[in-house]
Amino acid sequence: MRVSRGLFSWIIIVGLGLMFLVMLSQSMNKPHKIPISAFWTHIENGDIQKVVIKENLIAGEFRQAPANAPANTKQFECEYLGVVQKIEDVRKDIERLTAENHHKPVEFGSQISSNVFMNILLSLVPWLLLFAIIWFLLFRQLRQTGAGPGMLGTFGRSRHRILTKERTGITFADVAGVEEAKDEVLEIVEFLKNPRRFQRLGGRIPRGVLLVGEPGCGKTLLAKAIAGEADVPFFSISGSDFVEMFVGVGASRVRDLFRQAKENAPCIVFLDEIDAVGRRRGLGYNGGGHDEREQTLNAILVEMDGFETNDQVIVIAATNRADVLDPALIRPGRFDRQVYVALPDVKGRFEILKVHAQKIKIQLPIDSKLHRIARGTPMFSGADLAAIVNEAALLATLAGKDAVELDDLEEARDKVRWGRARRSRAVDDKDRVLTAYHEAGHALAQSLLKDADPVHKVSIIPRGPFGGATFSLPEKDRMTYNRSYAEATLRVMCAGRIAEELLGHDMNSGAAGDIRQATQMARMMVTEWGMSDQLGFVFYGDNLPNRPLALDLAASKDVSDKTTELIDEEIKRLIDTAYADARRLIETHREQLEALAQALLKYETLSGEEVRRIMAGDTLDRPTVADLIAAEQGRRGSAGTTAGDVVDARPVQKPPETGPLPSPA
Repeated sequence: MRVSRGLFSWIIIVGLGLMFLVMLSQSMNKPHKIPISAFWTHIENGDIQKVVIKENLIAGEFRQAPANAPANTKQFECEYLGVVQKIEDVRKDIERLTAENHHKPVEFGSQISSNVFMNILLSLVPWLLLFAIIWFLLFRQLRQTGAGPGMLGTFGRSRHRILTKERTGITFADVAGVEEAKDEVLEIVEFLKNPRRFQRLGGRIPRGVLLVGEPGCGKTLLAKAIAGEADVPFFSISGSDFVEMFVGVGASRVRDLFRQAKENAPCIVFLDEIDAVGRRRGLGYNGGGHDEREQTLNAILVEMDGFETNDQVIVIAATNRADVLDPALIRPGRFDRQVYVALPDVKGRFEILKVHAQKIKIQLPIDSKLHRIARGTPMFSGADLAAIVNEAALLATLAGKDAVELDDLEEARDKVRWGRARRSRAVDDKDRVLTAYHEAGHALAQSLLKDADPVHKVSIIPRGPFGGATFSLPEKDRMTYNRSYAEATLRVMCAGRIAEELLGHDMNSGAAGDIRQATQMARMMVTEWGMSDQLGFVFYGDNLPNRPLALDLAASKDVSDKTTELIDEEIKRLIDTAYADARRLIETHREQLEALAQALLKYETLSGEEVRRIMAGDTLDRPTVADLIAAEQGRRGSAGTTAGDVVDARPVQKPPETGPLPSPA
């Protein structure tokens, strides 16, 4: 920033100087030209102070600039024919007229008072000034810069930031849900504070720690907590900050970063998103060229492996793409330890919600509400949970509440995961009925199949990209998926299209999302999970990401054509079986399907508990949306509100992306 500010100041100074020179050159105008007759009139009036006579030109100065002179100039010029009247005769005539009119004598000069030289000088000054600026800025100033070779200047200097506890304001108390990862990095902080404790038995602290995890799990937050806990310099830089348009700049910045780190040892160097420069070297990434990223990676490899044993410089890197990192970067001796920052479990989610709930006002009791949200948010990351708490506070504020309630937290959860509910647009009645039966089919199958996830909510109101959906939430954190769960999920996906067929309507594109999800799950069951009796315990998935990147794509085919046909047949068999089972299930419980569809048409949204009541034969007696609108109209009747002022709350036409949202597989 210092160089850029200095350059900006120079530009302002040069601009002002050029403006001053232009104004000065404009102010020094050429002499006022007058006819010879006007010259003799001015002589008779005594207006002339100085005269210079040449062969065909008379020049001079007025005692006072005449009114008709441009820019009030006092100089003048006039031409005359020197052949007719000689110079001495002109001089005598001037002296005679001056004496007769009793004026002050006119001063005769030998040279013409002209601004020619000054004008030439003024025209050269801007160019001289421009060359001087180029010399000082591009040759001298950049060449005298301490970092970077020659003309690169500050491009070769590291762009890291030094973080402290005062600047981050984050400690390990603010990090929850990743206790194991926190314990591992806490060892590093203890080593930096008391290295002799670890060296007493000959132990050596890891030189590098790689934080690996899904996006939003808290890798960067954990690094900020290290900066808040450690009383040592903390150098933070992103992997993209090394890359520039000039080849070699990234390597220069790496050397400058580690040079400063060694000078400030003991310290911590944090490289965020290291996959930007640490990708596997080979033809697959850079097309065979020795590009800038490869040079930067080579510099990192050399610097990390070149530490002396007494260097207390620890490198911490974070990435969510550890599979693409170069093997030489993550070997022991560089990144000795890999810390996996996993998605939080139900206990971790509760702790994370407690940390973020301290910033907002929640209606008592707080723990019971947070426990319920924690149980209903499996596979949510820490960033998702932070967004839920913030969205709940915004919803409660817009509703005019004094504190955040459980309904706000649940609506915020649905909004973060599935999008905002859209209630202001209308659809055709036929499409609305079709959507209700489609979602009722999903809810029916999901309620009857014991291995499927329980129903959380069914709605024909659009939410986010979905025109209507059956939402499901797992009862527990599912780390693995058994065959019965996968087959039940396939049947739930097929149930929506089957319910539509029972109405006698043509097929439409509303089941496109169901078809895509069912095909993807069936393919994973056959090719990756070994759940096919014909193909057995063999992996047939895509091996390309784990192959040497220089291999040709055509040579990466792992299965024969016959096996590929068998895989397609197995996928088709799994889906056909699930489709037939779902059809028998829905035909057997046709009355419950009708009850669910009519309830959706009446109430538009049903909770999981209401779906279970309808399946058991109960009826719902809560007010509908139309009843609530009518009651609101009755309260506002004195204000002149009519039915035409109420916005239609029916949902939009169902887009192709509809269907249940099963647990991620």
